[in-house]
Amino acid sequence: MAVVGAGDYEETRYNLARELGRRIAQKGHVLITGGLGGVMEAASRGAKEAGGVAVGILPGEKEAANPYVTVAIGTGMGHGRNAIVARSADVVIALPGLYGTLSEIALALKMEKPVIDLGDWNVEGMVRAESLEEAMEIAEGRGTAKKG
Repeated sequence: MAVVGAGDYEETRYNLARELGRRIAQKGHVLITGGLGGVMEAASRGAKEAGGVAVGILPGEKEAANPYVTVAIGTGMGHGRNAIVARSADVVIALPGLYGTLSEIALALKMEKPVIDLGDWNVEGMVRAESLEEAMEIAEGRGTAKKG
């Protein structure tokens, strides 16, 4: 499962992403992020704390990975790495972010991947989740999908 969102953060969003990463790992899933800071760091931290695997697909060199990434993949592709993030995931969970996050959402939808809206994206084709619990239920095929 991929978690995508802003590279900078405030405490509430950081804590949400951290808990999301933790739950993904606890359920036995591999976490995929862009490997940098903000939401990516928080989700990776949660996954690592839960004993899971956090894969970071980085825009540059693998040495730039946040300290919680367990498998760093340096692509040297800049924002082009967003396509790898989208392709590598079975499900994408999108928190608030900017254009990089929007590109990951668009690429995942174009690749016909399920994309869960845990922000305020309102992008057609995404499935809206009102809570972290609902996002996990939908991601694991147990929730009710409300397409946006």
